[in-house]
Amino acid sequence: MRLEGFDRPFLVRLLALADRQRVLFALREARVVCLRGGARLRDAPPVKRTAAARRAFLSRIARLVLLLLSGALAAAPAPLAERSERVRAVVEAAVAQVGVTIHYDPGYRRLRYPGGDLPADRGVCTDVLIRAFRAVGVDLQVLVHEDMTRAFSAYPQAWGLKGPDPNIDHRRVPNLMTLFRRKGKVLPVTARAEDYLPGDVVAWRLPSGVPHVGLIADRPSGAPGRMKVVHNIGAGAQLEDVLFAWPITGHARWF
Repeated sequence: MRLEGFDRPFLVRLLALADRQRVLFALREARVVCLRGGARLRDAPPVKRTAAARRAFLSRIARLVLLLLSGALAAAPAPLAERSERVRAVVEAAVAQVGVTIHYDPGYRRLRYPGGDLPADRGVCTDVLIRAFRAVGVDLQVLVHEDMTRAFSAYPQAWGLKGPDPNIDHRRVPNLMTLFRRKGKVLPVTARAEDYLPGDVVAWRLPSGVPHVGLIADRPSGAPGRMKVVHNIGAGAQLEDVLFAWPITGHARWF
């Protein structure tokens, strides 16, 4: 079945939106394009601001979403399908820490390299990410250490170190967020819950001034479009509705 009038980037964008119950969001974005005539989806083809053209474009969007729902586009591009599986695995690995990691332990430990970790019953907020990412073969300990070895001065100089330390560097929020920025994984910080997808990393500044980080899960919070977050703020890994509990300072999407 052919879909005329859509270029490939636009189709991929809509498929990504449709992933994990994003269909309604895709429709809403299409409505913004057609009815307001304002900023459209980045890869959408130009739309004339006539009533007939707006109705035609909205009809095409609706037809595409129906095809998505019916399975006509079930054969999604391989990278998108792979991303979906990796995100699911990362989220499940994070959620699985709830009830297992029951202590908050910020102490300095000598760790094996690579693959070093504290006992599973303890950790800090960054350990939630480190353990979840390792479930799909991404070792943040290695990535941070290798990048800091190449560009130590690009990382925060807040701890009086003269060089990289693979025992602790990856367990510090500012270092992780620096890695994400240097790898091109950072996204805008917004006040829209639907901009934060399962598997995304969110960083906050707590009232005490301490940085904090968590991973967006795929469990609804009860608020429209807002998912719960897996994080460890002091009582072990928890699955909670805290996306907007503190000022957001960073947003990243690795997968």
